[in-house]
Amino acid sequence: MKTDTSAKIIAFIKDKGQASPKDLYDLLHLSSRGIFKQLNTLTEKNILSKTGRPPKVFYKINEKKPSSHSHLNNTALTNLINERFYYISPLGEELTGLEGFQAWCIKQNVPLEKTASEYTKTLEKYDHFKKNNLIDGTSKITATFKKIYLDKLFYLDFYAIERFGKTKLGQLLLSAKSSQNRKQITALIDTISAPVNKIIQQFDIDAVGFIPPTVKREIQLMNELKKHLHVKKHLLSIVKAKTNIIVAQKTLNKLDDRVLNAQKTLFVEDNQPFKNILLIDDAVGSGATINETAAQIRHKKICTGKIIGLAIVGSFKGFDVISEV
Repeated sequence: MKTDTSAKIIAFIKDKGQASPKDLYDLLHLSSRGIFKQLNTLTEKNILSKTGRPPKVFYKINEKKPSSHSHLNNTALTNLINERFYYISPLGEELTGLEGFQAWCIKQNVPLEKTASEYTKTLEKYDHFKKNNLIDGTSKITATFKKIYLDKLFYLDFYAIERFGKTKLGQLLLSAKSSQNRKQITALIDTISAPVNKIIQQFDIDAVGFIPPTVKREIQLMNELKKHLHVKKHLLSIVKAKTNIIVAQKTLNKLDDRVLNAQKTLFVEDNQPFKNILLIDDAVGSGATINETAAQIRHKKICTGKIIGLAIVGSFKGFDVISEV
């Protein structure tokens, strides 16, 4: 049986449609600790849903979800989805693995078992491009630009795949940047740390450069990567020059405009030579920014060996625009 306090909370929220903790203080005259204990218990039991972050938090009666998508009979499929699927609901809920896949299937009104099998086949199609957990995107920029200044370009994953949309890494990147959520930024850094260090070892990297952001944000993801990836190599100073009106790369739909923007606003300040250099970007759509940064390094003659490009995610097609990130 529900306690009198929890019953009063539920009845109040049913009547009003929503309630903040302050609403409940005024109603029940309990301590804040007592109110939050009841709210946490009701939320954990999925009786209430919580929206917002302090100091603006609201509670509603949790809508019951259809039970037809409750489980998968295939253990291998379940394990794969638990490892690879990541979903942010329209309400901003972070749903991972099977829970997220169930929610996605419900939203799309598709059967769980059949769709899970199709998801696996789609992943296999795109995983075919991976070798040692890296996607070689060199041919993409070779087909896009007349002059290539990178020796190699790799992605850790595609940004999105057909039908199912953003990959787990693509969704995590978008959410970390747009929500400015430090927890997600930390999760992203933890995810990419090992492969970044593996590339540094594989190509005997002497210096690492992080492509600077072009969109003003309170928390800049690339700056967070630079600080917390703990790269034990020289960090190149690459800067984005301020202009009267800042034009973000993702707003430019023409390849020539993207190249021109990168040529005229990105600058490499280092002058000392290095043998092999790694350039890290968050997402590669056209590849204009990372290729033009490599061009500056070549023109300044500060690389005597190879320039390797690495993007957290990249687009599948040739010239493409990942406008969301």
